[in-house]
Amino acid sequence: MATLDIIRRKILAPEQVANWVSLQRFLSKRIVFTNGCFDILHLGHVDYLARAADEGDVLVIGLNTDESTRRLKGPHRPINDEVQRAMLLASMHFVDAVIFFGEDTPLELIRKVMPDVLVKGADYSLENIVGADLVLASGGQVKTIEFLPGYSTSAIEKRILDGKSRP
Repeated sequence: MATLDIIRRKILAPEQVANWVSLQRFLSKRIVFTNGCFDILHLGHVDYLARAADEGDVLVIGLNTDESTRRLKGPHRPINDEVQRAMLLASMHFVDAVIFFGEDTPLELIRKVMPDVLVKGADYSLENIVGADLVLASGGQVKTIEFLPGYSTSAIEKRILDGKSRP
């Protein structure tokens, strides 16, 4: 199978999620879930996602659609469209599934996946992590991961606008 086909197969349609999750549970896989816009992929994202993947056997990323990214980040975002963002994420060997969600929060997607581990950045407190109550009530864990300092899409965007090349 061609590499691009393998990458595309990691991007799940909504109707595939239940079967995919059932297969992972049948295989006794520990499912890790995180979410975000992941607009301009950078080292901070790679570090965060690699550390999230280390929390279990399979990493599922809930990816904001273009529409939900605009609602969250403003009319000038996303810079890269949802297909490009999904392909880049799915190309990482430690990412097992990418699933779009168009709502303002990933709550419905978390209900469908019901991960063993829910991961967010350390800038979130437990009470502010969407779905934390559901995951904890089902016996799962909620973990936060510190971000790599100096890396964010907003910081990169500002450097580009200011004409600077490095942090």
